[in-house]
Amino acid sequence: MSIKEANKKDDKNTNQEKKSFSRLLFGNLFGGKNKQESLLVEEDIQSPWQTVRATFRENKVSMTALIVFLAIFATVLIGPLVHPIDLSFSEVSQKDVAPNREFLKVPKELDGKIQDISTGSTYSMGISTDGKLYMWGVTKVAIGVDVRKVPKNMGKLVKVAAGYDHAMALNDQGEVFAWGNNRQRQASLPEQKFTNVKEIYAGYQNSIILTEDGYMHYFGNTMNNDFNEFHQYQGNLKEIALTSDAVLGLTLDGQVVYLGTEKNSYANIPENMGNIVDISATAGTMAAVNDEGKVFVWGNVSSKGEGRVPETESKIIELQGGRYHYTALTEDGHVVSWGGDYYKQSIVPKDIQDMKIDRFYTGFYQNFAVDTQGKVHTWGLKGYLFGTDDLGRDIFTRLLNGGRMSMTIGAVAVIISTIIGVVVGAVSGFFGGTIDMVLQRIAEMVAALPFLPFAMILSALLGNNVTPRQRVILIMVILGFLSWTGLQRLVRAQVLSVREQEYVIAAKALGVKERNIVFKHILPNVISVIIVSATLSFASSMLTEATLSYLGFGVQAPIPTWGNMLFGANNSIVIQNFWWRWVFASIVLGISVICINLIGDGLRDAIDPKSQER
Repeated sequence: MSIKEANKKDDKNTNQEKKSFSRLLFGNLFGGKNKQESLLVEEDIQSPWQTVRATFRENKVSMTALIVFLAIFATVLIGPLVHPIDLSFSEVSQKDVAPNREFLKVPKELDGKIQDISTGSTYSMGISTDGKLYMWGVTKVAIGVDVRKVPKNMGKLVKVAAGYDHAMALNDQGEVFAWGNNRQRQASLPEQKFTNVKEIYAGYQNSIILTEDGYMHYFGNTMNNDFNEFHQYQGNLKEIALTSDAVLGLTLDGQVVYLGTEKNSYANIPENMGNIVDISATAGTMAAVNDEGKVFVWGNVSSKGEGRVPETESKIIELQGGRYHYTALTEDGHVVSWGGDYYKQSIVPKDIQDMKIDRFYTGFYQNFAVDTQGKVHTWGLKGYLFGTDDLGRDIFTRLLNGGRMSMTIGAVAVIISTIIGVVVGAVSGFFGGTIDMVLQRIAEMVAALPFLPFAMILSALLGNNVTPRQRVILIMVILGFLSWTGLQRLVRAQVLSVREQEYVIAAKALGVKERNIVFKHILPNVISVIIVSATLSFASSMLTEATLSYLGFGVQAPIPTWGNMLFGANNSIVIQNFWWRWVFASIVLGISVICINLIGDGLRDAIDPKSQER
């Protein structure tokens, strides 16, 4: 061999020694190969990664768990992007709604035969041209209250009115019926007999009967509405509008009047509105339209957009209000909506925009429009796939966002604990002596702490003055710094065993640096233990976070996690009556944890050559 060739060979060997840290660390495990090896040598070498992969594939249970977990992971990763939510949003009118997707599902018996429709908080009622009553949606509006339990022998109905948690009906004989929640006497009809009933109204804890001669009869909560029947406008009313805490009327001469006894924001009626032809209300605003088609909105006008009236080519002649939105009918037969749009209730579908609409019905978060052919069209809230919680928040979308947060907390906590555990275990096992003694005493002190009580106390002490986002970071750090002791013992034991092997002793004898010995020779043989431990710790961290959140010491609202979604289900009333609030979160958390544990078991069996025959 010439001197030149020898120098080239030396340079080649030097370059091989300067391999990257990652290749040195993972090359042995995952089958890194030297391209310069002969075919004969390559055939005699079996990649450890290929062996692990093949063995893991043969484990049907672990493979199934992996597929299920990846499906859940992809869902919680992509789901919040498809279904984004305002974490601060809550709606008391939608609290504790059972799973249902039929809020807009009008019974086929009503198609082409609609006489009247009215919408309550979670249900709708309709009557056909032959006077029959139909209901759809969630009719159990409270514990022990189901509006589907209607009075008997109501006869042929002509009008219906759906309130927050009670309902009313009027038949062709002028008889009025009321049922549902009656805690404020809103379903207790006055003893007097009514004649010439023009309209019926059902609101929040109140009801109104309006007669043809312009008189109204109010029953229900009078304190909330500051209402007194004995006012100067009796006998001069042709229409009524209700909010949750106000009553306004439209007089026969086209003026809007406030019917309460105490003034509030609804009493600040705009001046010079002209001749008003229609009035309506949302939960916090009043609206009126004059004979020129101009709409006026007042009251608690907020960012929900009730006051942003859209421009129309034809003048508005009629309007109705939902919970936070208005829908109006123009003179040329088209409908427009505006206001709150959390449930798409104020976005009229394109096909409906182009239709000629004869009449429409709006309430809470639903809209029903009947075209000139008698066919009904709908838009707005369809319902909730997994129901709602005690604040009216959609459980399905919170499961998606909560899953991402729970997995993020678990993953970050595992990363922190793994780094600490590997470093402490490796240093302690390799150097031994005083270093080993000191590090092990520290580990024993941390391990001696009662994990859950200490985490609860630490979270409570440190988390009182932090934001929800900062609290999430705090929980990650707490979980990470309190859960590394088990891994460090495993790593230390493995390092103590490996450091006595001949190849390690030989490396020391050759003068290889201690750092290189650890990362080139020891850690590649310990990394299998680290991977398995980290996988199992991932599930453990998710469960611990769920436990802390369930007990009220973890992640706080409005940020959702699977754990704090279960927090509201820690009493017997919820467990017995609102099963959906805890069942779905429990299922996805349980399945995820089981899958992660099965994956960890499969990896352990695949990586450990002594667990089974290869």
